[in-house]
Amino acid sequence: MKLVIASRNKGKIQELARILAVVAPNVELVGSDQFPDLSDVAETGETFEANALLKARTISRETGLPSIADDSGLCVDALNGAPGIYSARWSGTHGDDRANLEKVLQQLEDVEIENRGAAFKCVVALVLPSGQEATREGEIRGVIRRASEGDGGFGYDPIFQPTGYQVTMAQLSAVEKDEISHRGKSLRAIAPEVARLLA
Repeated sequence: MKLVIASRNKGKIQELARILAVVAPNVELVGSDQFPDLSDVAETGETFEANALLKARTISRETGLPSIADDSGLCVDALNGAPGIYSARWSGTHGDDRANLEKVLQQLEDVEIENRGAAFKCVVALVLPSGQEATREGEIRGVIRRASEGDGGFGYDPIFQPTGYQVTMAQLSAVEKDEISHRGKSLRAIAPEVARLLA
């Protein structure tokens, strides 16, 4: 059974494909880049779940195939949960990882380490052409470092140090990251639904 990944973010597609290959090995993953005429889905929802469902529903409707989408972001305690659903465009330019990350560091410049708590949150949505839907959430807590470290991962990974670790997400191997990440947790949680609904 084919499953379309509703994303054009190469880092995210690689991560989703890597995790799904383990949890749902019988499913053939197809990137949305293989459908050049797909709509650009405006993320107008007010929650991660709403945005994930918007993307998955649109891609499933337009391709006629089951679709999986996620919406995720960094929620910083000292910023009242921001950037949250605006994580990918926090600096004003969508997808500028470096500018987004630098803005968060600048906003936390005078915040002591004990008050730099944060969480990566992710909601994954699975939508079938039949209208069946499922969503699952994953979260990982940590702190925001004062400077970037590591060149793995993407997004805010270089400044996020997971609880219990002395390194950032960007310093972990892909396997280590997948085991603890918010996206890994949500995908493992939805895997039984993928297996059941796509059987």
